[in-house]
Amino acid sequence: MPATTAGTPTSPQTAKKQKPGGTLYRGNEGMWSWVLHRITGVAIFFFLLVHILDTALVRVSPEAYNAVIGTYQTPIMGLGEVALVGAIAFHAFNGLRIILVDFWAWATRHQKLLFWIVIALWVVTMLGFVPRHLINVFSH
Repeated sequence: MPATTAGTPTSPQTAKKQKPGGTLYRGNEGMWSWVLHRITGVAIFFFLLVHILDTALVRVSPEAYNAVIGTYQTPIMGLGEVALVGAIAFHAFNGLRIILVDFWAWATRHQKLLFWIVIALWVVTMLGFVPRHLINVFSH
C-alpha cells in the first residue's frame, strides 16, 4: 500500500510533487535579501557602537582620542570605510524595498524585480563612491 498523508493514500507520482523536507530557503532573491539586510544591520550597529565609544574618549583623554583617530587614517581603514558605505547603501535601499513590499500588493508580487533594482542602485552608488574615496585614501 502506498504511503499516506493524513490518512489519504498517495501515489508515487504525487509523492514526487511534495515539497522536500528541511530548510525552506533555497538561495532565491528573497533569502539573500533577508540575509544581507540582517548582516548589514548588525555591521552598522557595531560601527555605531565603536564610533560612540571612540568619540567618548575625548572626555577621558584627548591624547587617547587623537591616537585612536590617527589609526583611522590608514589605508586599511579606508577600505573599511568602503565596506561601511556599501553596508549603509544596501541596507537603506533594501529597507525602502521592504517598505514597498509591506504596503503595496504590487511590490509583493514583484519582489524579485525589486531586489535586482536594489542591487542596481547599490552598484551605481558604489561606482560613484569607491573610485573617488580610494583616490583620497591612497593619495596621501
